[in-house]
Amino acid sequence: MLTLDKVYHASYVLKDAVRKTDIIPAHHIYSDAEIFLKTENLQVTGSFKVRGAYYKMSQLSEEEKARGVVACSAGNHAQGVALAARENGIQSVICLPDTAPISKVEATRSYGAEVCMVNGCYDDAYAKALELRDEKGYTFIHPFDDEQVIAGQGTIALELCNQLPDLDAVIVPVGGGGLISGIAFVLKSLNPNIKVYGVEAAGAASMFSALKKGCVDALPNVSTMADGIAVKRPGDLTYQLCRDYVDEIVTVTDDEISAAILALMEQQKLVAEGAGAASVAAAMFHKLPIAGKKVVCIVSGGNIDVTILSRVIKRGLLMSGRNCQLTIELVDKPGQLLDVSRIIAELGGNVISVHHERANEGSAINGCYLRLELETRDAEQIQQIRSTLRNKGFHLLEQTP
Repeated sequence: MLTLDKVYHASYVLKDAVRKTDIIPAHHIYSDAEIFLKTENLQVTGSFKVRGAYYKMSQLSEEEKARGVVACSAGNHAQGVALAARENGIQSVICLPDTAPISKVEATRSYGAEVCMVNGCYDDAYAKALELRDEKGYTFIHPFDDEQVIAGQGTIALELCNQLPDLDAVIVPVGGGGLISGIAFVLKSLNPNIKVYGVEAAGAASMFSALKKGCVDALPNVSTMADGIAVKRPGDLTYQLCRDYVDEIVTVTDDEISAAILALMEQQKLVAEGAGAASVAAAMFHKLPIAGKKVVCIVSGGNIDVTILSRVIKRGLLMSGRNCQLTIELVDKPGQLLDVSRIIAELGGNVISVHHERANEGSAINGCYLRLELETRDAEQIQQIRSTLRNKGFHLLEQTP
């Protein structure tokens, strides 16, 4: 049974094994609330997951340690288990979905674990880990549906209470539910007035769906860039804890997550992965009633794959109005491009790409298309450019964000 004593014991065990991560102010995330960031992206292994994994493995019997451990993960729990196993002299085998970022796979190997790649998503890796447990006799280290793992994650809440005693609310990324279960249990036990909000990716809203239905069920599939919270089925224990202690769970889109990653990089000089930025996205895009409140967003991890970072930044620029595309139908005559460019320049936009093509079948014989990519300040400036072009008689064919 999960108790506060167990969480305090976890805090004692972890005091020399993990970092007490800082809380930093983030004034530009949402101007109507006092936002702080709990920087678990700067944790050992780059994620909060090491807390639960390390505490769980510290409590294994000598016989269990001798048999070795097996775990499944999208990457962050894998690194936590691998590190904890190495520090405790335990053999570890980690099952990872083949969708896991290469950086997470290689980091897991670097901590000394044997890696087993599995075709599919987290849930497929989970099934393979159970198969190896039964076949080889390993001790299975669950990534979220385990009281000791949850107690380890709950140590974050103890730190929050010391760092920000007058906290009003906390926003937590949700995948399987281990992180929010530990945080919600501790905060509500110590101060029931603190609001605990969860955030899931819209393409993997398993806990959101379970709480709405009133029972745990598996989603048919998941699709999100936030691989750390791409879970088809939440835990039975975490579902019960979320039902009893969490105030609300909302969803954010991949575009909103991308915008949050970009904001953290530009404004806070922090690198966050998709799952880690989900809490910030919920605040940025006003998903929760936090106006006038003192709020902490848990930035749960920073292990983003650098190979997709440029795509994430591109989507974030589009979402935040920093980049846009225009397609304009023109009459093919001299001076048209000059006129369009002049209008954009006068309004402060910067043209970074130009594609000009003759009209196709069904268009006017003397028509052409001008496709532009612009650097812009915000969505308001984009709208100003569009409106001015239309007022000057130009025909915009599409309205891309």
